Amino acid sequence: QVRLVESGGGLVQAGGSLRLSCTASGRTFSAMGWFRQAPGKEREFVAAITWNGRSPLYADSVKGRFSISRDNAKNTDYLQMNSLKPEDTAVYYCAADARTVLVPSREATAYGDWGQGTQVTVSS
Repeated sequence: QVRLVESGGGLVQAGGSLRLSCTASGRTFSAMGWFRQAPGKEREFVAAITWNGRSPLYADSVKGRFSISRDNAKNTDYLQMNSLKPEDTAVYYCAADARTVLVPSREATAYGDWGQGTQVTVSS
């Protein structure tokens, strides 16, 4: 049974940092990504990375502030979020792509497995 478990969310002041973790069990994946959904808005792409840690992709809104990485030994990926802004407030979801890909996708439909989400709240 595939399972993705996120951790690391919380409340932080603007300008602060958080690190989200997502541990996968049940199988390995060629790519993992992070998406977020704020109240009243659609789910949006944040970042993604392939299994070998190459070709990381970022949404323009987080480029230069967020960094995604992987630890294959732990089957875990991380989202380091720095210089957080109130507009980063959302539920953050980890997602996994079981297809064989060279470049991760920005599309939510490419990811077949999802975590339960973790709340990130940035106060101004």
